[in-house]
Amino acid sequence: MFQDIGLIVITSLVLIMISVPPILFLFWYIHDKRQSQHSVLRNFPLLGRVRYFLEMLGPEFRQYLFDSDDEGRPFSRIDFSNIVVQGKYLKTVIAFGSKRDFDQPGLYIRNSMFPKQKEEMKIEAMPKIKTRRYVGTEGLFSRNEHLEDVEVSPWTLPEEDAIVIGPQCKTPWRVRGPVGMSAMSYGALGENAISSISHGLGMATGSWVHTGEGGLAPYHTIGGGDVIMQIGSGIFGVRNEDGTFSWEKFKEKAAHPQLRCFEIKLAQGAKIRGGHVEGSKVNEEIAEIRGVEPWKTVDSPNRHNQFHDLASLFDFIDEMRLQGGKPIGMKIVMGGPDSADELARYMSETGRGPDYITVDGGEGGSGATYQEMADSMGVPVRSGIIYCDDALRRHGVRDRVKLFASGKLFSPDKIAIALASGADLVNIARGMMISVGCIGAQKCHTNKCPVGVATTDPDHQKALVVDEKKWRVLNYVITLRNGLHTLAAASGLDSYTKFKRDHIVYKDQHGKVTSLETLFPYPDA
Repeated sequence: MFQDIGLIVITSLVLIMISVPPILFLFWYIHDKRQSQHSVLRNFPLLGRVRYFLEMLGPEFRQYLFDSDDEGRPFSRIDFSNIVVQGKYLKTVIAFGSKRDFDQPGLYIRNSMFPKQKEEMKIEAMPKIKTRRYVGTEGLFSRNEHLEDVEVSPWTLPEEDAIVIGPQCKTPWRVRGPVGMSAMSYGALGENAISSISHGLGMATGSWVHTGEGGLAPYHTIGGGDVIMQIGSGIFGVRNEDGTFSWEKFKEKAAHPQLRCFEIKLAQGAKIRGGHVEGSKVNEEIAEIRGVEPWKTVDSPNRHNQFHDLASLFDFIDEMRLQGGKPIGMKIVMGGPDSADELARYMSETGRGPDYITVDGGEGGSGATYQEMADSMGVPVRSGIIYCDDALRRHGVRDRVKLFASGKLFSPDKIAIALASGADLVNIARGMMISVGCIGAQKCHTNKCPVGVATTDPDHQKALVVDEKKWRVLNYVITLRNGLHTLAAASGLDSYTKFKRDHIVYKDQHGKVTSLETLFPYPDA
């Protein structure tokens, strides 16, 4: 196969060279010999250009031809494929067996000798939701697929089992689904991508859209579902012209019937500092929503100026809850096993604090971040959620606060492990992006996303058709819920809300299996 690929590449290069006029080769030769920027071109003008041509195509060759199904990072080919198949076909069925390397250490879900039957599960199967999925065949040169109308069960929690956030608030939030959109701003994503996700999650019911730190845009509410509004250090959407916090604008947002709660962003897994958006993405509409100047690069401060310690943070949370009447959460990244101890201790001593905490893992994504932070700062979500859960339990405040987890939790098994580790709910970002067409081109920060997802450029956004992609989002979320309930039933549980640490085991390189509860025992309050 590799010989064939090499032959194709060489043939393509020969054809390109044949089609180029000889005078152009002479121009390149003279120009490259005289230039001083590239050493290779100075000594080998024509061969050097062939080298740069192959270097530019390298990422695409590796992604589609050379990397194995599970080698790609941050998402492998099989990760992409699974999400796409769920969104297009409402299927998770595979043939012949798993491609997981079972000789490697890893986490597994403990099965029960007596699994639950479907009728024993605490889920809502009615009323059915209308959706559309693809049927037919898809070949290289002929695509005969078409959308057909189908009905699916919502797989949401019964009303009596809903997860309640901020029960003491004037307007608590009752959540009946395990997963929703993670923080993705209008500006990081274009309006077509956000509209598709908003429509899909709205139709799915029991889910939520998350604004990210860019402020509340009309595209976040277009689907009619629940919305979380994040307030980052740039306080976009709730700021005065001089950059100070505006309580009037905050109350205006809080009055929106779809907005269920606010989230104060202290940190994000991919960048433990303020956000960054290239000026090419900041069009007039985005600038108006955020309260900044159009076409200028936006860098948020490293932290909020409204508070500087836990006491002032809690004062700010109390005032937001009083002024808005809705739950207030905070987003953090765990730096170690004791990162949340001071927070939990202060909550215990004062009886105050957030209504929920989002724990973002160091493996989280971003439209624009810094290499030195993305690779090494902040612990992964599997460790972070356990340590945060432990801290809250040690100080006796776990029952007062709900935990969201985020960080590459894009499949039912990963979600089940996160719930067992201590999370109540899960945020998904890149899984949602892939469901609306993301191909992992890693051009998010350039505003040149080839499939119209992470761009505000009108020409590039034409690739993303909202009326088609919204069904993929709906189908993706439904298959996640269905798969999660299937895993719970296989574990002998009648609801995914009952996953605990003893339902997960860790197998080491020698084959020894240890319960997650043994590795991380629940602390005494």
